[in-house]
Amino acid sequence: MARPPEFSGVVWIDGDATAYGMADRSHGIPNRVDTQFAIASGTKGLTALTVVSLVEEGRLALSTTARSVLGDDLPLVAGDVTVEHLLSHRSGIGDYFDEELGVEVNPVPVQELATTEQYLAALAGYPAKFEAGERFAYCNSGFVLLGVIAERASGVPFHDLVLQRVCEPAGMPDTAFLRSDELPARAARGYVVVDGHLRSNVFHVPARGHGDGGIYTTAADVAALWDALYAGRIVSPAWVAEMTRPRSERYGLGFWLDTPRGVVRLEGADAGVRFMSEHQPSTGSTRTLIANAAEGAREMWATPA
Repeated sequence: MARPPEFSGVVWIDGDATAYGMADRSHGIPNRVDTQFAIASGTKGLTALTVVSLVEEGRLALSTTARSVLGDDLPLVAGDVTVEHLLSHRSGIGDYFDEELGVEVNPVPVQELATTEQYLAALAGYPAKFEAGERFAYCNSGFVLLGVIAERASGVPFHDLVLQRVCEPAGMPDTAFLRSDELPARAARGYVVVDGHLRSNVFHVPARGHGDGGIYTTAADVAALWDALYAGRIVSPAWVAEMTRPRSERYGLGFWLDTPRGVVRLEGADAGVRFMSEHQPSTGSTRTLIANAAEGAREMWATPA
């Protein structure tokens, strides 16, 4: 496969994986096929599965309101916002990282975003953009809020809950919410161009991710996730079908949908992070790209196998 010369990451196509570029440029450590990469908003699919597993157990319902779990916290979240609204990006709540505006409006320093309570503080103070259910609007706050709801409904810290309810049953041993400022040796550092210089993204992403993004994983673990999802090992096949039923033109509950091609997708982008993965349930085919820099990722994804 030809690649853009600046591409750095791993490409996986149905078990055939190739690594390119550097995981740690300062120490000359190359990416490998088993390197752990951050996947930004690809995490939302795991958050959705965590929440739906609690729905399947009866601890939550799609109709559960956020307010019934939040109590007095986040008073600007409307009383009729439900779990289903949040999962489908139709809640209308204000967003601490509003991608429609193209700018981050979160005043909390990234080093102070690590625990659920710290994220809860970051969500406060943003008025609703529209009434719940009115339309689709991609919302990072909504998925952090889902993490808060899941933690309170289960009594298990959110980061542990994702591992217990998604990663362990799926067989994803290399997936975890790592801290960006203390990455283990096998994790790729993210790189971003700042003032013409290629630098670490450590000042650009939260110290530790939450429901809206920031988990680290490998290409093999992503493939295991798709296999486990459609084998019914995370939630039942009936719930998989429900999660991949369109609530908006291209979105279900935590997953992007390319209905004409029969493809289900997860994707994410952040400073120093690019992630795209698509699975075709009818054939079992999976294609994944994970990169630790933006440069060349889109071109690489578009390159025929």
